[in-house]
Amino acid sequence: MAAIRSRDTAAELALRRELHRRGHRFFVNRSVLGDRRSVDLVFPRKHVAVFVDGCFWHACPQHSRPPRVNPDYWSPKLARNVERDRRTDADLRAAGWIVVRVWEHESVDTAVSSVEAALDAAAKP
Repeated sequence: MAAIRSRDTAAELALRRELHRRGHRFFVNRSVLGDRRSVDLVFPRKHVAVFVDGCFWHACPQHSRPPRVNPDYWSPKLARNVERDRRTDADLRAAGWIVVRVWEHESVDTAVSSVEAALDAAAKP
């Protein structure tokens, strides 16, 4: 499991490249709540936090299926990941942040549209 990337995944890099190409500037892999939880892309001035979730690790509703190998270990672990994601979303929203979650299987254009919609919403009073 040491080889599993927690940042700089292919989906995250593609999203970052396209957002940067469109003129958006952001921080990468930052904690905004003051604890160990980090956000993949942070737009601090607009209070927008973007997560790029992997289908396996975050139990994608389209692609997730129960693990066949060692399910006694993996099923609770994946359930805890989803629970932590929901708690993180709630904590960020309570702190005034807009949370955007995109899946690794989404096209870059779809993901960029979601992020830009959140940035536009944050800009409006």
